Amino acid sequence: MGGCLACELSSGERELPGGRICATEHLVVEHCVGPLGLGTLIVKPLRHVEHLWDLSAEEAAELGPLLIRVADAQRELLQPEQVYMTLWSHAGGVSGHLHRVLQPVGAERPRGLFGPHLQVAMFDADVHPPGSEVAALAHRFRERLVGPGA
Repeated sequence: MGGCLACELSSGERELPGGRICATEHLVVEHCVGPLGLGTLIVKPLRHVEHLWDLSAEEAAELGPLLIRVADAQRELLQPEQVYMTLWSHAGGVSGHLHRVLQPVGAERPRGLFGPHLQVAMFDADVHPPGSEVAALAHRFRERLVGPGA
């Protein structure tokens, strides 16, 4: 869909640091391009979907198992205290491409910040992980989720 960042990243119209990590028939996993930290991954439908209730039965059936696989890969590779999972679907105050954000968090987070307060603080700080680090970690996730040489 024209003007949709999520669609443009998935289609290759916009550069995606680290590239596509993996995909199922209906969903894709990518590293977050926002300021939510290194290792934060996005799980989203390949087609443009704006509402949870608009997911097809096939997309919904793939979603749960893929979220668990991705969180397990984050646990294995990053050893966080927790993996936050949030649903995002707004851009500029209007509905946009639905995506799940899986954010690994650990002891390095600012003291007293967790949950939505942590995410707001990270957006306010607007610090993005270096593209080279994203690419290297995306490669490790790809090998873990797809297999060696992927």
